[in-house]
Amino acid sequence: MIVITGPTGNISRHLLPLLLESAPAAGEELRVVVRDPARLADAVREHVEVITGSHGDAQVVDRAFEGADAVFWLVPPDASLTPEDAYCGFTRPAAKALASHGVGHVVGVSALGRGTPVADHAGLVTASLAMDDLIAGTGVAYRALANPSFFENLLEEADSIREKGVFADTVDADRKAPLVAVADIAAVAAGLLLDRSWTGTDSVPVLGPQDLSPNDLARIMTEQLGRPVRYERQPLDDLHTTLVGYGLNEAFVRGITDMKRAKDDGLDAGVARTPDTASPTTFEQWCARTLKPAVLS
Repeated sequence: MIVITGPTGNISRHLLPLLLESAPAAGEELRVVVRDPARLADAVREHVEVITGSHGDAQVVDRAFEGADAVFWLVPPDASLTPEDAYCGFTRPAAKALASHGVGHVVGVSALGRGTPVADHAGLVTASLAMDDLIAGTGVAYRALANPSFFENLLEEADSIREKGVFADTVDADRKAPLVAVADIAAVAAGLLLDRSWTGTDSVPVLGPQDLSPNDLARIMTEQLGRPVRYERQPLDDLHTTLVGYGLNEAFVRGITDMKRAKDDGLDAGVARTPDTASPTTFEQWCARTLKPAVLS
């Protein structure tokens, strides 16, 4: 039995089809934890057991983890909380349930940065790494998917790219860093969940095929979209003011700005890209398949 949390989220919606295709032949059953089962496709609901509720709720995870052999753990973003509450606070009921039900393996969505000089003051990433430690402390075999920023973050900029030819972030325009497609993260997760020969605790970096700077992204978007796109660097103080103005928890906003400052200071540069840590989807491919339809629709 494999349990998938966040099945309608960016990563899990790619993970579920992979598991639905491969799990039956491997003798695996699938169970999902979802607040609103209506958001699941009919084809999914017909082939999985559904537990309704939040996987941050103790009673829900107690039901969900009963008889489970493996869990895919993904914390949903909640900007109304502090970073500690959003990650460790949300995960504590699950950690207790993992231990009480003797779940053997967990694959969690986390971040790059462990072991770097900025890891202890990297905001949301620091909170995510603490969550990894909390899960590992239950005694399960644990693999933390150590991810950089996602290509999909640029979908939030689709309107600005369409209307102004501009996308924004807070890092230096020439700062090269790994970036990854969420579909590639899902593929790594599926492999780990289906082949549970691994033991102990470790991180599994998923780094994409190459490091790219914002200026590189602008050049590739210009080529793929057939229109000029440029990068605009936003001061961290301006981002803080904007996000607080949206009503987000100020501590959570600080977690975002601390994370972005750490990324500009090399947070994602602590792991070398090798055949084992690289993932296949290029930014050019992702632009053609995903960003171009969103911008030009």
